[in-house]
Amino acid sequence: MSTVHAIFITVMSVYLVFFSGMFSDQLDGPVTVRSSSLSSFTLGVSIGYFITDIAMIYWLYPALGGMEYVIHHMLSLMSTMYAMLSGEAHVYIYMGLITETTTPGINLRWFLDVAGMKNSKAYLVNGVAMVVTWLVARIILFMYLFYHMFVHYDQIKKMNTFGYFLVLIAPCIIFVMNVLWFSKILKGLKKTMAKRHAE
Repeated sequence: MSTVHAIFITVMSVYLVFFSGMFSDQLDGPVTVRSSSLSSFTLGVSIGYFITDIAMIYWLYPALGGMEYVIHHMLSLMSTMYAMLSGEAHVYIYMGLITETTTPGINLRWFLDVAGMKNSKAYLVNGVAMVVTWLVARIILFMYLFYHMFVHYDQIKKMNTFGYFLVLIAPCIIFVMNVLWFSKILKGLKKTMAKRHAE
């Protein structure tokens, strides 16, 4: 389920942010209040996924992840629901949802581990691919998101008070989590490569 959602939301997010023209600076009016029926529908799909995923995390807690996963998912759910219901901040939600690009690799890594393939070339290739996609989608893209927020801060200030604080705080918390998880991924890849080198 998470892989299907990740593929869907990545394709839709990349389209809406970079190709649809909906968030272009060439258009009149604040970028922070632009939405469409397609962007709202797509957020609704993600809300359904986040609710289901949070339910599974709680049901199987802590097997699917600790408190950091609960915080991450609750922030994502709250932000996505706010954007869909208010029509505000779609651009920032979609920039954040592009991070779902990393989910198929994470899921594949779990399958390889469960299948006893930790010493396989596929596991190593998956680890390298995870580092690259994580770096691009969860670190570099967030730098662009923060830059975009800085450039459009005058428009963010005009948002509803709750939305204003959500747009400023949620990405910062999620970015810190992304950096911490990235350091764990790097350590894991280094350990895997060291093991392969020793063999």
